[in-house]
Amino acid sequence: MSAELRAKNLGIDFPVQTPGYLNLCAKSGIQLITSGHVSDTKGKLGAGLTTQQGYEAAKQCAVKILQSVHHRHGTLDGLRVVKLLGCVNSAPDFIEQHLVINGASDLLHQVFGKETDGYHARSALGFASLPTGVAVEVEAIFEIAG
Repeated sequence: MSAELRAKNLGIDFPVQTPGYLNLCAKSGIQLITSGHVSDTKGKLGAGLTTQQGYEAAKQCAVKILQSVHHRHGTLDGLRVVKLLGCVNSAPDFIEQHLVINGASDLLHQVFGKETDGYHARSALGFASLPTGVAVEVEAIFEIAG
């Protein structure tokens, strides 16, 4: 089954996007590089939000990334996930950023394959705050198959 079909089977839709202030997905050579995509969930992990809520917020970010990549490239097929950067709005003693960003990684594994095109490098970092108080922000780099 193709990545595009797996995404659609997971309920991910691909609405038309209108250009905004920044490019949500830029193409450079054989790479697609996304801007940071933020969760709809707001708040701080470890101070009001649970790790599970953060996981779902990171998954929201990954859905938005897939929508932007689809808009730029026209399909999810023929792509390989190279790298994710996950930023978590964290209380000072919160140490489960990696478990939060698993929400994004797990979705990309489902769409692209955990041991194939979805197997990616990743960083998961804690921040004192994120823009507009969002819980999570994720950016990604994809490679276009030749």
